[in-house]
Amino acid sequence: MRATGYPVLLTREPGGVPLGEGIRNLVLSPDGGPIHPTAELLLFIAARAQHVSERIRPALEAGQIVVCDRFTDATLAYQGGGRAVPRDLLARLDEAATGGLCPDRTYLLDVDVATGVARAGGRAGQKRDRIESEDTGFFESVRRRYLELAAEDPERILLLRGTDSREDLARQMLIDALTLLRSRDIQPSRTST
Repeated sequence: MRATGYPVLLTREPGGVPLGEGIRNLVLSPDGGPIHPTAELLLFIAARAQHVSERIRPALEAGQIVVCDRFTDATLAYQGGGRAVPRDLLARLDEAATGGLCPDRTYLLDVDVATGVARAGGRAGQKRDRIESEDTGFFESVRRRYLELAAEDPERILLLRGTDSREDLARQMLIDALTLLRSRDIQPSRTST
């Protein structure tokens, strides 16, 4: 997207800002012990509120395209599907954290649970984080919730085969993102950031 002239902010959740990165380290540490599902949710929501306030909203106001690795849909899937936190609580807390900010597009790379777990465990030199260490039933619930979200909002959530090559996935997402931007008459600035 940068090569086509769009100013892009690439960020992640939890993380993206110092407070968010601290929360990320706390929540994902496999050595931190169990975290109650509500406590986990509140930590993720706190990280999101700071991230939106400090980084995402200012970037959008400056005309940047924000690409974020995980956002509200991840919370709905992991805490809603995997942790069984009630949907109305998730919605209220996310609204408080984001002020209603919603992604224009979510790219959902779907793979079966066995493939996903194998990929998470196959990162060279990395120990699985606390969430990656969950059991298969947890990930089945997360995947099921992601697929439900995609079925509920197919105009916003683009379901892609996570087994496609990285190059094919990147191409599909770029074509879709550029088409979406052009359909909204958002033109490149020709100065990338």
